[in-house]
Amino acid sequence: MSVRPLSTQPDIARCPCGGNHFPQDHWEFLESMPQSPTDMVSDLIKMGIYKPQALDLAHTMTQVELREALLLHQISGGNPERERLCRELIKEAGGLDQALAAAFGVHATEFFGNTIRNGDFSRRDFLKKVAVAGALIAMASCANSANDSSPTAAAPSADTPTNLEKTELKIGFIPITCATPIVMSEPLGFYEKYGLDVSVIKMPNWAAVRDSAIAGELDAYHMLSPMPIAITLGLGSASFPVKLASIENINGQAITVALKHKDTVRGPEDFKGFKIGVPFPFSMHNLLIRYYLATGGLDPDRDVQIFPVPPPDSVAKMTADELDAMLMPDPFNQRAVYEGVGYIHILSKDLWDGHPCCAFAASQEWIDTNPNTFKAVNKAIVDAAGYANDPANRQTIAEALIERQYLNQPLEVVQAVLTGTFDDGLGNTQEVADRIGFDPYPWKSFSKWISSQLVRWDLMTDDKADYDAIAQDIFLTDIAAELQTELGQTPPTETERVETLKFDTFDPANPKAYVDEQIKTYNL
Repeated sequence: MSVRPLSTQPDIARCPCGGNHFPQDHWEFLESMPQSPTDMVSDLIKMGIYKPQALDLAHTMTQVELREALLLHQISGGNPERERLCRELIKEAGGLDQALAAAFGVHATEFFGNTIRNGDFSRRDFLKKVAVAGALIAMASCANSANDSSPTAAAPSADTPTNLEKTELKIGFIPITCATPIVMSEPLGFYEKYGLDVSVIKMPNWAAVRDSAIAGELDAYHMLSPMPIAITLGLGSASFPVKLASIENINGQAITVALKHKDTVRGPEDFKGFKIGVPFPFSMHNLLIRYYLATGGLDPDRDVQIFPVPPPDSVAKMTADELDAMLMPDPFNQRAVYEGVGYIHILSKDLWDGHPCCAFAASQEWIDTNPNTFKAVNKAIVDAAGYANDPANRQTIAEALIERQYLNQPLEVVQAVLTGTFDDGLGNTQEVADRIGFDPYPWKSFSKWISSQLVRWDLMTDDKADYDAIAQDIFLTDIAAELQTELGQTPPTETERVETLKFDTFDPANPKAYVDEQIKTYNL
């Protein structure tokens, strides 16, 4: 009797070992495998299971980093049984150093070419040590999280901050996809990886974030990138020194228009008379909508009404006909489409590709009091940003973010934002892979553009517009670059760049001339 291949039998699960055979036939599979564990490892090496890129990475890692990463307390996670097994594995290998040096030391690739020349190992001993080291690494992964999909299986390096002043932290956030690195670091284990026990605290609006920061209620905050400048300079509040430690996201916003206007709005000139929501006066959203409207000849302070709306309230206000349009963070643009009340007129990346939006920030006082903790939490977030910037990880992130305590959104809404495959509300499916990105590097040219537009729209007086001093003092670019380098990321070597926007180009060397030219061109 013929038997259908397992892959064509949808009702029969694969064997738990992962092989394409029935569970009851697993014994036949085992008989076909090498009986010696060392022969098995040898075959796995030949099959490419130990991938070249892993060996290349191992070549750059120092034995000191590995020893620190695999200290027993880190591996065992406080589990006595796991610690006992770790000790037995290390004993079997003849010591932790030998096991790690064999599999992952600086001469690992040479071992494969000539195992005798580079150590006191026979090939059989070497293969045994590869297997032991692999087991140790796998157990370290288990200690970090019971979820095998955790991205933080790799232990922190020797550059990880120690002597933390405090380990239990509270970080305030607004429930938007811009906060992804800060928020996902809790459920996906990035904070834990750096020795921190962090609770992310959902906050109602940006004014509450500002007031809480000034009052010192929490340890650190998710802020809009103009906010550290505004709070430090006392724009709209008391002056209180705040530092922008790293950028959370680039792009990731949109101008969404109420569906009732779909036949009449084509460009910025068509927004005349509109009620437009933005999340906060000191936001990229407010500055970008003003930038856009001015190119259509509209005075943002006279020809439209722009007012702050907490992002979670924005879709309800559009549904209630209280908003004609909004420039909001996602997922609320996509949520307006999902609810059938709005459509995406233009993505913010089409106004300025690579623009900053949100940031991780902390007060100068808190940083001075907790320098090691600050470095650890900032590094965790920069690490998370690197993970989030990889499109391959977006599905895992989306599933983590949708939970009630975080974004509390439908999965398909968050997926649409993070993957860039989305319904625009007009019956079109768009494919924009870089709809949102997570590059943590805080370009000082970001600071200068923000300051220039605060001056342009009378949100900052000329006498406070010391562009170089603001960028140097508030944007901690050098620290972010240092952390990125430690993490194996590749930060820029420059701190400023010429920024290309939809309607002009910004030269950070002369921000005043930029504003003067804008006013001359648009009379605004």
